[in-house]
Amino acid sequence: MNSKAERPLSPHLGVYRWGAHMTVSILHRVTGGAITVAGLAVLAWWLVSIAGGEEAYAGFAKIAQSPAGMIVLAGLTWAFFQHLFSGLRHLVLDTGAGYELKVNRFWAIMTLVGSLSATALTWYILMGVGK
Repeated sequence: MNSKAERPLSPHLGVYRWGAHMTVSILHRVTGGAITVAGLAVLAWWLVSIAGGEEAYAGFAKIAQSPAGMIVLAGLTWAFFQHLFSGLRHLVLDTGAGYELKVNRFWAIMTLVGSLSATALTWYILMGVGK
């Protein structure tokens, strides 16, 4: 029972090849946390500023329209779409489909491409560039 053999008790990261599916899985967890913490904080601040009257809302709008505010909001937009598309991918995986290696890799990459594209399209529309 007290063996001197030094061996890992479970597989280590070195056993697996890093893949798109791992990236999407980790991003799903990170974006879920970001939406929960930062997204709810911004939403609560926005609602309080609306309830606080014109001055309070003007202060919120000034910060939200600053370059730093736009970066935060764009990041939250990307986090939302990444989490949404990754969740849809997991929903399909939960049905038992999409586990073939090539299919899984393709949809993992499409999750990343789709979230970036949806974010760019959303901000293209919001900024009024298309008018």
